[in-house]
Parts: sequence; C-alpha cells; structure tokens
Amino acid sequence: MIRINLLRPEVKEVREAVPTGLPKPPKERKKANIGTIIFLLLLVSLAGYYFYQNWEMQKEKQLIAQAQQEKNQLQYVVAKLEEVKLQKAQLEMKINLIKQLKSNQDIAVKIMDELNKRIPDYVWLKEASYDGNILKIKGQALSNNLIADFITNLERSETFGLVNLIESTQKTQGSAVYLEFSLNVPVKKPQIAQPPAQKPAAPQPQRRRVP
Repeated sequence: MIRINLLRPEVKEVREAVPTGLPKPPKERKKANIGTIIFLLLLVSLAGYYFYQNWEMQKEKQLIAQAQQEKNQLQYVVAKLEEVKLQKAQLEMKINLIKQLKSNQDIAVKIMDELNKRIPDYVWLKEASYDGNILKIKGQALSNNLIADFITNLERSETFGLVNLIESTQKTQGSAVYLEFSLNVPVKKPQIAQPPAQKPAAPQPQRRRVP
C-alpha cells in the first residue's frame, strides 16, 4: 500500500549563529537612554525655572514690603511736620496778637481819654470799637448841632483825623425826640521818637613828649 503525506514539510528556521562572547547590538537601548536623558533634562529645566520664578517673586514681595514700610514712615514724618507747622503758625498768631494788643494798649487808653474830653453835653455814646486804624462810634444826641460840635471837637484832637458821619437818624421814644448817629474816626498812630544822632567826638590833640 502506498501512503502519501499531504502535510507540508516542516521548515526549520535557520538562525544565524551568533558567535559566543560578542554583545548584542545596543541600538534600541541607546534610543531609550537618549529619550530618558532628554526628558530628565527637560524636567530639571522646568524645576529650575519654577524655583527661579518663585525666588524672584519672593524677592519682589520683600522689596514691595520694604517700600511700603518706608512709605508708612515717610507719611508719619510728613504728618509730624504738618503738625509742627500748624503749631508754629498758631504760636506765631498768638504772639502777633499779644504784640498787637500790647501796642494798642496805650492808644486805647488815649482814645478813651480823648472821647471823654471831646464829647459835648447831651451826647451819649452807645458803642465804640477800634480795629487798629478806624474808631467806629455809635451814639445818641438831642440835635444835629450837638453831633456837629462833637465832630468838630474830635477833629481838633491830635489823636483823630477827619471824621466821617455815616448816618444820623431821628428817633422817637414816647414824647422824647432824639437822633441816633454813627461815625468813623481815623486814629493817628503815635510816631516813635527817634533818638538824636550822636555827633562824632572831636579828635583830641596828641601830646608831644618832652625829652
């Protein structure tokens, strides 16, 4: 009997014989190592950039905090200077007021003395105020002639200048008829007498020594 084997014959793979003692080709391993190194380098670069930015931010924050502190100190100093200026201005105003009152003290006494001397009978003063230049007077009189006499008396004084009659109004109280008037009187400020100039001393003759 004849048997026919229809199965494909086994084909044995023929592998090239690799000599013993030689390393395998490292191509794939080299590619993997280069990729890993590049990834690590990129990771290190990102980490370094992050830490650098963080350090810069911290530095900027410190500079901002320092600038804010200096600004607060400057504001405190400016506020103190303004306070000192205000106190200085107030002291200067008080000193000037004291000087003005002291300088007007003598003239005020003189004004009251002159008013008492110059006022006619049947003329009454209701109010008198002095602002350093003008004496303002409000009063009452029985007639215009008495007001005119009062004005004339004031102008004859060396203390007062030309009197300005502001108003004169007739008033009635019961059966009494009188006039209310107001005057502006310039006040002459006393001039401070200057000390006489001293004459230079005459040169004394020199004495000769007798040998």
